[in-house]
Amino acid sequence: MNIEELREYCLFKKGGTESFPFDDVTLVFKVMNKMFAIISLDGDLRISLKCDPEKAIQLRERYPEVQAGYHLNKKLWNTIEIGGSLSDTLIKELIDHSYNLIVVSLPKKLKTELENL
Repeated sequence: MNIEELREYCLFKKGGTESFPFDDVTLVFKVMNKMFAIISLDGDLRISLKCDPEKAIQLRERYPEVQAGYHLNKKLWNTIEIGGSLSDTLIKELIDHSYNLIVVSLPKKLKTELENL
């Protein structure tokens, strides 16, 4: 996947928005103002995604491209090097997993707002 494919996939998610809240090389994707993906545009292409803690450990042990979240809570976030051996399908599944973790944790009011978008 390249940056445009990652960007389009994240924005395709219901309620997905993008911004540069930290600097001009860190693209952040949110749903209902909660981060679910962070893409580094500086240097090698990387995406950071929220992950279930047990699954995060399994992914790190299985794939060298998956590491503990860079400058994030290492228990809950993974940083993934794009362009390695991970398939586009797996990357999309990990984006979906991150997005779904955020949506499930939203208060009922925000879930209702999201459903009505």
